[in-house]
Amino acid sequence: MKLFDEIPTQRPTTPLLDTLDTPAALREMSLAQLRQVADELRAYLLYSVGVSGGHFGAGLGVVELTVALHRALETPHDRLLWDVGHQAYPHKILTGRRDALSSIRQYGGLAAFPRREESEFDTFGVGHSSTSISAALGMALSARAKGEKRRVCAVIGDGAITAGMAFEALAHAGHVNANLLVVLNDNEMSISENVGGMASYLTRILTSKPYAAMRENSKRVLSHLPGALEFARRTEEHVKGMISPATLFEEMGFNYLGPIDGHDLAALDQALNALRDQDGPQFLHVRTRKGRGFRPAESDPIGFHAITKLEKTPPPVPKVDDTTPADSSLRPKPRSDDSLRPKPRKYCNVFGDWLCDMAAADPRLIGITPAMREGSDLIRFSQTYPERYYDVAIAEQHAVTLAAGMACESMKPVVAIYSTFLQRGYDQLIHDVAVQHLDVTFAIDRAGLVGEDGPTHHGALDLSYLRCVPGLIVLAPSDEAECRAMLSTAYHHEGPAAVRYPRGTGPGTEIPGDLEARIPIGRAEVRRERQLDQENALPSVALLAFGSLNTPAAEVAASLNATHINMRSVKPLDREAIVAAARDHDLIVTLEENVVAGGAGSGVNELLAAEGLRQAVLNLGIPDAFVEHGKPAELLRDCGLDAAGIEAAIRRRLETMGDATHRD
Repeated sequence: MKLFDEIPTQRPTTPLLDTLDTPAALREMSLAQLRQVADELRAYLLYSVGVSGGHFGAGLGVVELTVALHRALETPHDRLLWDVGHQAYPHKILTGRRDALSSIRQYGGLAAFPRREESEFDTFGVGHSSTSISAALGMALSARAKGEKRRVCAVIGDGAITAGMAFEALAHAGHVNANLLVVLNDNEMSISENVGGMASYLTRILTSKPYAAMRENSKRVLSHLPGALEFARRTEEHVKGMISPATLFEEMGFNYLGPIDGHDLAALDQALNALRDQDGPQFLHVRTRKGRGFRPAESDPIGFHAITKLEKTPPPVPKVDDTTPADSSLRPKPRSDDSLRPKPRKYCNVFGDWLCDMAAADPRLIGITPAMREGSDLIRFSQTYPERYYDVAIAEQHAVTLAAGMACESMKPVVAIYSTFLQRGYDQLIHDVAVQHLDVTFAIDRAGLVGEDGPTHHGALDLSYLRCVPGLIVLAPSDEAECRAMLSTAYHHEGPAAVRYPRGTGPGTEIPGDLEARIPIGRAEVRRERQLDQENALPSVALLAFGSLNTPAAEVAASLNATHINMRSVKPLDREAIVAAARDHDLIVTLEENVVAGGAGSGVNELLAAEGLRQAVLNLGIPDAFVEHGKPAELLRDCGLDAAGIEAAIRRRLETMGDATHRD
């Protein structure tokens, strides 16, 4: 296997890979040819992800496994499911999407994860982890009910086995004795390693056809001797349990094989051929290395989990000296006002700094995350306060209820969680936290349209599903300074509170270093009032903006001479500000980076109706559809939530209002 120290900038030569439009040809190849395909596949994956950016290390680690699976299974007739789509890039290359891979995660290009609409080889759409075994079991039971001869295989890895859902599915599969193959891609992000000479020797025996035949024949013979079969079973179980994690999976009803080297094509081929036609639940434990074949990624698998696309180096700018003729294009440009503003910071970094500062001030603070230490910027906190940091792995439900238990004992838990991942812990949010009115703070990252990961990762629903929970405070910052202040506000509020903030950077607002800055809960901030001394050719408009959409709202308000109100609090709403805006303006416009259905704008409508105010209202937000992948700016534009789209929507509404009375 070739090792790479740099990502290729030119398309590599891949003569054998180029002949594969479908994986069927793999079944006719020799082992030497399979190894060549794997080498070419790895080189092409490095090159294409360098062009497009995207998930990186997990795909490199499953190159050989992907080749072996498509060789052993007759896909797409046999169902192959990939848990956590990070692993599926090699699968996409082998299944007719090789030339399109450089478009992955880009607007109009391939999806970041397996998607049923994209290919018949993508048998189940994924994005969130730990769903593969449940879905595969459903397919296996359906095949049995219809009398179809069909193999079903779920590949779970990159930490996904840590979720409770995966174990629920494993237990059920063993109970119903389904014909299901589960492949655990153990890349040191899940089960701890258990390899060595004895384990490898046992694996070679366990994966051999003679052993499988002997095992089944022995069962038949021993079944006639009282107690002998149970004694043999337990003897085998204890021997395997000493040198592999077999016992757990055997007790759940699976025939366990492994661990085997996931980069050894011969071993993979032998194991999969031995398992694929066996009846009942089968479990293959494969050990791989994340980032395999790319030295920097092997050394830093977390840092190379994903990469941004490689940009071409710009040509050097000529130096200006006394002998160079004066040229205005080479002179330093005067600094604009924007250059004096603070450099925009990522919201997750604002949270990470706040968490460390608050932890220093309050020893009761506990930080909790479901496997999102890097994404939520908990690295410094985990290093500074290791005894107060809990990464519960991919177990969002447990994370929320763990926080509830801590709050019962007068601790101050802060749960750092992505918007779409909190959906998985929604029952616990309601039942375990809100019903008991426990003092838990939720720092909800990746709210709104997050970009290239697409509909499974857009935080488009949280305002809708949070707003209906009784007693829960929901705050949405418009900039970095407000984010820090709202975190302090939520933390000191006695009860459940959430601060939801977007991915990426803020507008570039100076952030105070102290922890005293807070906002009054349920109080909005008027940022611009309609100017009455200007020529008012249009009906009067008030923009009620929530969170990130305050930035385009400011631009639109200036263009339309509208009032701009930063609502700040989604729940509770500022009743006085909304009622005053309704009485003083012809049109109320609500702006939110959340679905319109049930969102913050719906809350404004409900408040106006309760007050008996019959007011023209325009609710702008994410439409009633799942938004595709692309850069956030592209998606906001398509949803009509950039400044131009917002202004155009308002002008269309104003035209329909005709000669409405202007309120001057």
